[in-house]
Amino acid sequence: MSTTFGVSPFSVSYVVVAGGGGSGSEHGGGAGAGGYRSNVSGEDSGGGASAESALLILAGTYTVTVGAGGVGGTVGNNNATNGTNSVFHSISSVGGGRGGTQILAGNSGGSGGADSAVGTVGQGFAAGAGGGSGATRAGGGGGGAGVAGGNASAPTGGNGGNGVASSISSSSVTRAGGGGGGAYVSNTPGTGGAGGGGAGSNLGAAGNAGTVNTGGGGGGGANAAAGGGGGSGVVIFSLPLQAVATFSGGVTQTSAVVGVNKVYTVTATSTDSETVTIG
Repeated sequence: MSTTFGVSPFSVSYVVVAGGGGSGSEHGGGAGAGGYRSNVSGEDSGGGASAESALLILAGTYTVTVGAGGVGGTVGNNNATNGTNSVFHSISSVGGGRGGTQILAGNSGGSGGADSAVGTVGQGFAAGAGGGSGATRAGGGGGGAGVAGGNASAPTGGNGGNGVASSISSSSVTRAGGGGGGAYVSNTPGTGGAGGGGAGSNLGAAGNAGTVNTGGGGGGGANAAAGGGGGSGVVIFSLPLQAVATFSGGVTQTSAVVGVNKVYTVTATSTDSETVTIG
């Protein structure tokens, strides 16, 4: 096959971030960030991994999906959900794990939801553990793509793990931070991890949501309060300027020229069957 610049197969760089998990209610655990995969030279993928291998794409039509953030848990219900996967070509990043409550464990995911759930190898880190009981109960921090979530130090909630930075779009942006753990009444909640992680809450407030298009995990809710929702993911890829990318009707995207490449940033897809045609 040809590897001539600008001729199929095309050399493609990517950052694919899944939706962050929804966090637990009632001084719940912070949710895990969406899985983070990247093959940008000199940068990191999630979970402490180096950049993935070079990707050559033949002219053709490929799936593109931006994962939604998970739903935060409501008071009295163990109903927080994981984020959903983001997909580009053969690359799939796993949705972030939901945060747990006093009686419900967090879930594994791209990054793990507190308390203590694991992340996916090459995509994200584990969550921290919660601690205390009753008026000292505090949630652990959700795992980030770049750092594990922090353990609660009762009555203080654990901090969400930080995400991973990329300059694929020229300027450096950090994505996929974990959510902070919630705390009881006036105790101190955990902070959200850098990269869109939602902060935990206290004083009866709902947990803060993860930031849209970062895959940040939601922050744990205070006592008698709901958890924060996860931030949606994002799919970013670059192609040589000579290549043409055409998207199906349910894709929301922008593009910009960066050096000899055009970088496409897909921020939403209306279904899981949206596509990009590259030629």
